[in-house]
Amino acid sequence: MASPPDSRLKRRVRQRAIKRRRRFLALGLALLLAIIVGAIVSLTAPGSKHAAKTRRSTRPARPRGPAPLLPGDLLIADRGNNRILLVNEQKHVLWRYPRPGQPLAMPFRFDDDAFFADGFTKIISNQEDQHTIQVFSFPQGRLLWSYGHVNVRGSAPGYLNTPDDAYLLPNGLRTVADAYNCRILYLSAAGRIVRQYGATGACTHAPPRAFGPVNGGTPLRDGGILVSEIPGSWIDNIGPQGRLRFAVQAPIAYPSDPQPVGKNRILVADYTRPGQIIVMTTKGQVVWRYGPRFGPGELDHPSLALRISKNLIAVN
Repeated sequence: MASPPDSRLKRRVRQRAIKRRRRFLALGLALLLAIIVGAIVSLTAPGSKHAAKTRRSTRPARPRGPAPLLPGDLLIADRGNNRILLVNEQKHVLWRYPRPGQPLAMPFRFDDDAFFADGFTKIISNQEDQHTIQVFSFPQGRLLWSYGHVNVRGSAPGYLNTPDDAYLLPNGLRTVADAYNCRILYLSAAGRIVRQYGATGACTHAPPRAFGPVNGGTPLRDGGILVSEIPGSWIDNIGPQGRLRFAVQAPIAYPSDPQPVGKNRILVADYTRPGQIIVMTTKGQVVWRYGPRFGPGELDHPSLALRISKNLIAVN
């Protein structure tokens, strides 16, 4: 028996509705699949922010606890123990010179400063009371270069008198503040003095022709150098052509190892007890100071202050 017309119409409407729902369902599944595929491509694409996060997630997870304070490893000139240490943010010793039992090509005593050079493949260190400078390979710890005579102070070529702040420059020259010869030396790899600021033994404030005893000579990015003189607490900025750009008296007793920190700002330690570290302008105005007079935060003869991140200063 044939269905009534209205019954056939309802059936057709239901069938069309079912077909529409199936089409919408198929489109929805296709769209969802496209979104998932796009997300996977985005997450793994080279150079994307998500890809960086994915690569970082393959590293071993850090132990839970407070975020590390240091942004990286710290090189320490441990002069009281006659050694150099490389320490990580968890205070684990990663490397040392000399290694226990390591035979030395040259004595190593009272290393007052140590700095990386040549893309972290070398370390330069000045042994203040030994009157020498040494350059080592890193991490091998092999002696590559030296200047000065062990335990002999002097002012003739090849001799130093209490060297401070030795640096290895990108052009291969070595600089050193030869403290009690009252001069800044630039040395070649052959051990020849190729430039000198200050007159040997003429210890008076008249930079760059003469300096009082110097205890800091920090190379600047433009080829100049920032020098600290002990008497008078002078800080002198000498340009790459050897001209004095400015000389300013720091409002502290004993300025040690001045460091540039931004435009017209100098970070410098006061080598006294209780000591302090300040940031001052090139006009001598103090804009920041740290120097508790007593308690666990008191400083005892801080020698070098160094900004190692935007809001973090290391001081020895």
